Amino acid sequence: MARRFDCSTMSGHADGLRAAAVAVGQGELVVLPTDTVYGIGADAFDREAVDRLLRAKGRGRAMPSPVLVASPDALRDLVTGFPERGWALVEAFWPGGLTLVARHLPSLTWDLGETHGTVAVRMPSHPVALDLLAETGPMAVSSANLTGQPSPQDCDAARDMLGDAVAVYLDGGPTEAAVASSIVDLTGPVPVLKRAGAISAERLRTVVPDLLDAP
Repeated sequence: MARRFDCSTMSGHADGLRAAAVAVGQGELVVLPTDTVYGIGADAFDREAVDRLLRAKGRGRAMPSPVLVASPDALRDLVTGFPERGWALVEAFWPGGLTLVARHLPSLTWDLGETHGTVAVRMPSHPVALDLLAETGPMAVSSANLTGQPSPQDCDAARDMLGDAVAVYLDGGPTEAAVASSIVDLTGPVPVLKRAGAISAERLRTVVPDLLDAP
């Protein structure tokens, strides 16, 4: 049966993080708040857990899971050929609502879905998410909704959709934003805005003026 922890209290925060970290280590799923919407997460390097995440959402492998990290330094252990413009975006907007798509290191033994050698990475700014990521390392995290349903801004909405498919729910209260993160693809010669979201194209272009809109 799923366990839920109120992370607005010190004891709930500590107990919830402990339970969630154990669950992730055992290949189970957790729901956590981020600065955009609630996410459902698993150990990024546990193939069975990631597959369980996709199945819980009713999502196919053609829509692979993004990865959340606790710091910019963690990005260095995941990607290769990361451009200077990417680091400029990291410096300007991390932690925050910006997901960056890059080539992942070919040596990584993970299976996030049909990524074609890329990974979408973000560092969220929610303290509960960051504390958990500091304990677990990189996590595959997608919005905590059934595919086709609205992304949840509170723990109740996530639990109503996902139920006991999730081992631990971390309730951090309502999230700040109703929109998902913006996504910038850095795998080509010019950065491309794949999804407009929490950070506007105008703000992004103050850092990377040559940012293109996706066709």
